[in-house]
Amino acid sequence: MQRFLALALSTLLLVIAAPAAVVAAPDQAPRLSNPARAPILGATLAGTRIVAVGDYGTVILSDDGRTFRQSPVPTRTPLTSVFFLDAKRGWAAGHDGTIIDTDDGGETWRLLREERGKERALLSIWFEDASHGLAVGQFGLALATTDGGVTWQERHLLEGEAGEMHLLHLFRGPARLLLIAAEAGNVLRSEDAGATWQAIATGNKGSFWTGIALADGGLLVAGLRGHVFRSLDQGRSWQKVPSGTQQSLTTAWQAPDGTVRLLGLSGITLTSHDQGQSFTASTRPDRASFTSGVVAPSGEVQFSILGVVERR
Repeated sequence: MQRFLALALSTLLLVIAAPAAVVAAPDQAPRLSNPARAPILGATLAGTRIVAVGDYGTVILSDDGRTFRQSPVPTRTPLTSVFFLDAKRGWAAGHDGTIIDTDDGGETWRLLREERGKERALLSIWFEDASHGLAVGQFGLALATTDGGVTWQERHLLEGEAGEMHLLHLFRGPARLLLIAAEAGNVLRSEDAGATWQAIATGNKGSFWTGIALADGGLLVAGLRGHVFRSLDQGRSWQKVPSGTQQSLTTAWQAPDGTVRLLGLSGITLTSHDQGQSFTASTRPDRASFTSGVVAPSGEVQFSILGVVERR
């Protein structure tokens, strides 16, 4: 299987030089002279605030979608994913099994766990409520908590070889449906918010890097070589959607007006106005590789390994 693909965004892309930083304590994220230029791997909204995470334990915040400031973070480990339950309570995860949390909208963070030297990367984190959460990543790594992240227990979501596939992106569907975009064209599916799982083969041979539940109840997953698949039966079966690109897709969202965006490497943007049934492709002239993005009150804000992407 494609073992190297799961970390393509969180390792290979980070060889690009980080922005200038001021020396900080060994267990603290370096203080950046220009937070907007930090290599970003994941982003979300905490209420109306943008919270983005990335290399060297970086966390940056914006309340207007244009100016960014850095939060102090008690780790230098690359952070790959961030999730907020509401405007205040949030968690982020990354390499070395690292998980941090905040209860003040990302202003300050606490280190919950870290496994230095084990080289096991968490790639996505999600919480059902203030107590129950799940983080997943490389080689089937899955950690669950029932106490808000104070303690974590390792879980095996699937048996056998299937239990070792890379788990790339957690996202929630209707009711208690939970899904994981995974490697080798698989989607993991749970109808009980993560208690039990089954692997669904989509027929795609490439890894899925992102997924989203749409307003009409449909589901989308997308990833390697521009492959996009859509489900109308809560993830039980999947159909391929022509994307018009071979660029790998890294992030997805749906705007309040129903517009669906899929963003990816080399500046590719796919846009759908029919709930993911069809897409129009466009490419930025500078071919900035997108890693994440959000729809904030100020509009769409996109991120790359070179930081906040300039609006055009």
